[in-house]
Amino acid sequence: MHITAHEAAHKANPAYYDTLINEVEAAKFLGYTVRALQNWRVRGGGPVFIKVSARSVRYRRRDLIAWADELAVTSTSAFQN
Repeated sequence: MHITAHEAAHKANPAYYDTLINEVEAAKFLGYTVRALQNWRVRGGGPVFIKVSARSVRYRRRDLIAWADELAVTSTSAFQN
C-alpha cells in the first residue's frame, strides 16, 4: 500500500480513516487500478464499499487498510489461491 506524504500528515486525525473517498482515490491509496476495484465489486473478494447511488460508490480508508491487512502472509507457501 502506497501512502503519500499528504496522507501521512493526516494519519494522526482519526476522522481521516472514516472519510469517504471515491474509487480513484481508493485505487491510488491501495496501489491498484480503478478497474481492479470495479472487478472486485462485481466478483467479490475486494474491500468493502458503500454504494451511495446507482452509479457511485465510496470507500473508507479504515476499510481499505483492514482489507489489505487481511492479505498479509508470512511466506509464499502461506498463500492459498
